[in-house]
Amino acid sequence: MTEYSADRTVWTSKLKEAYGETVELEDERGKSSVYHIDAEFEVNGRGYAVLTGTGKLAEQEILRIVTSPDGLPELESIDDDEEWEDISELYDELTFPDDDEV
Repeated sequence: MTEYSADRTVWTSKLKEAYGETVELEDERGKSSVYHIDAEFEVNGRGYAVLTGTGKLAEQEILRIVTSPDGLPELESIDDDEEWEDISELYDELTFPDDDEV
């Protein structure tokens, strides 16, 4: 079991450096959508990105950042439910750190 903690988290900007403020992703049906890069961070040597869609029903997505064979950052889904939940909770903790103290 991997432990994710705020003190092991490093903010990064690999996607923004490679692609700018937005990325275009294609879903399994071939439909493209533009997403704003809200945040990028690494924890335990793995990179993650928090993206928000630009449409009317924009939702926040959390994806893993991997490096392609040509050295560019790419995004992949987090298929492991436990990993996704842990990273989602960690991002909330990083974004809203004082919630527990109220």
